[in-house]
Amino acid sequence: MEQPYVYAYPPGTAPSAPPPPQGGGSAGGIVDQRFCAPYPVDLAIVRKMMKLTDGNFVITDVNGNLMFKVKEPVFGLHDKRILLDGSGSPVLTLREKMVSLHDRWQVFRGGSTEQCDLLYTVKRSSMLQFKTKLDVFLSHNKEEKRCDFRVKGSWLERSCVVYAGESDAIVAQMHKKHTVQSVFLGKDNFSVTVYPNVDYAFIASLVVILDDVNREDRAAAGSS
Repeated sequence: MEQPYVYAYPPGTAPSAPPPPQGGGSAGGIVDQRFCAPYPVDLAIVRKMMKLTDGNFVITDVNGNLMFKVKEPVFGLHDKRILLDGSGSPVLTLREKMVSLHDRWQVFRGGSTEQCDLLYTVKRSSMLQFKTKLDVFLSHNKEEKRCDFRVKGSWLERSCVVYAGESDAIVAQMHKKHTVQSVFLGKDNFSVTVYPNVDYAFIASLVVILDDVNREDRAAAGSS
């Protein structure tokens, strides 16, 4: 028997589904329709502080049920991460392009890195940033003149928000501290509310990329 779901929004106050992004994409079913729900979904980001995989984390619902986990290579260049579902099957492969004017990540379906399986690309809006700004382009948006989604906010403050296209329509947002399950989440963890009919595997992959961006920024600051 499934545990009852706990929402970030009280009954009757849930946000409505956002309009389609101005870039021409849709937040529903980007990865797979099975990762879309007609109600808000809260993702709890739970860190695993291990030496060899510093920064790795698992993603659960607010009741602690495993939804996704991140697999990183222990050896070699850490330019690829795999998002696994609760059963351990690959959902997405995230690959950073090491030679790029702007930091850029390509996200592929399943365990593939073939261009035919490319779903979307994520890149920094600019090289010099005081706060996190990422642009997301779906695979059919070849010219990348207008983003399909964008991420803005402060990763350190856990206040990043995902918007549809260049509009102000929110599709997901972080919470520094979840009030319902604060004891379970702990002070170093946080949650992300994914709005209705938005692909939460897509949002989970953006959280993984945000974590990667933050680690790179900290490493660069430490070496300067």
